[in-house]
Formats: sequence, C-alpha cells, structure tokens
Amino acid sequence: MIFSRKRAEGARHARDERDAGVLDAEETPQAPARGPYDVSEAPDAPRLDLGSLQIPAVPDVEVRVQADPQGVIQQVVLVHGQNALQLGVFAAPRSEGIWDEVREEIRQSLFNDGAAAQEVEGEYGTELRARVRTPDGITDLRFVGIDGPRWMVRGVYQGEAATDPVAAGPLAACLDGLVVDRGQEAKPVREPLPLRLPREVAEQQAQQEGAPQPRQV
Repeated sequence: MIFSRKRAEGARHARDERDAGVLDAEETPQAPARGPYDVSEAPDAPRLDLGSLQIPAVPDVEVRVQADPQGVIQQVVLVHGQNALQLGVFAAPRSEGIWDEVREEIRQSLFNDGAAAQEVEGEYGTELRARVRTPDGITDLRFVGIDGPRWMVRGVYQGEAATDPVAAGPLAACLDGLVVDRGQEAKPVREPLPLRLPREVAEQQAQQEGAPQPRQV
C-alpha cells in the first residue's frame, strides 16, 4: 500500500540543544527546531497518522507500508526516487537512551554475517554505515538512531542516501518532521511501538479484501 504526499516543506534548521537542567515552574520548555519530535512538543503540520509514528507531508515522498488484515503495520518505508528510508520506533527507559547499545548490536550482527560496518558522525550523532550482500547484489546501508523521551527512532537509508547524506534530501526532511506518540503504557525496553493504518484506510482495505472476486471463465 502506497501513500503519496504532495505538500511543500519548509527549510531544515539546526537542532536546538535541549536544556539538561530543571526548568522553573513558570518557564515554558521550547520545542527543538527539528524532530523527530515527541508528540508533546511537536509543531502543527499535516502528517499521516500511523499511531506511534506520524509522517510529515513532504513533496514526492511515498509512504509504503506493509500491514496485516487487522491494519497492524509491520513495516514503514519512505521512498523518494532511488532512495529509501525504513523507519522503526521502539520503547526506551526514561533515564537513558538506547541507541549506543542498539548500534553495537547491529554492528555485531553485520560482522557475524560477514559485513564490516563503520561508525561515522552525522547530524544526529553516531551513525553506522555498512555494505551488505543481498540477492540483488551489493547494497549500502546507513543506520541512524535518535533517542527521545522513552522512545528511540531507528532509520535505515538505502540508495545514494546511504553513502551521501546530502542525497537524502526529502527523506531527511521526513525524519526531521517525524512525530512519535509514545503513549503512557509501560512497555519492555526495545519493544516496537504499535503502528496502525488510519481507520479509513484500514476499513477500505478490509472492504476490498472482503469483496467477492470476479468469476474466472
């Protein structure tokens, strides 16, 4: 299933540093200049609501999802031209981020599969780049992780965007405008946060699957 969004996106800005101190009661915390945002601090903008993730509208970016018959999403991939960005969002503890540990586990897994991975510094901190062998040939991957309040977003770039961040363009704008709705439920650390199709889309899909099929003659 593909969603194509066609709305202009503003220029990207550098991320504000968050104040680690305690705010006075009369102070109002300022939202960071770019996301991924927690739902509590996200600016208003048109987005595709997938439950725990809300995808911003960025020109010419397709949102491709794989969902089960109940509308539960198994995979979210954003596509622009020959580049792709796979997104995942996971529960994290309140006290600390988990990207450092997750990144090391990814690196070790790649190593066990015979693929070397290199850590590089990117816009969101330390990234992981690797070249892996797939049925379609050698593929470059770039893993990005962003720790938020009780959540972590993981993005995996493919295509030219995996080796040249400038080529990510609109996909990077999607990541910058992403919103996470963690919810208040207690969840095991690293458990994927639930993603679902918008109600109207799920109902349409159910109707299509339940419709009688044309008789073959």
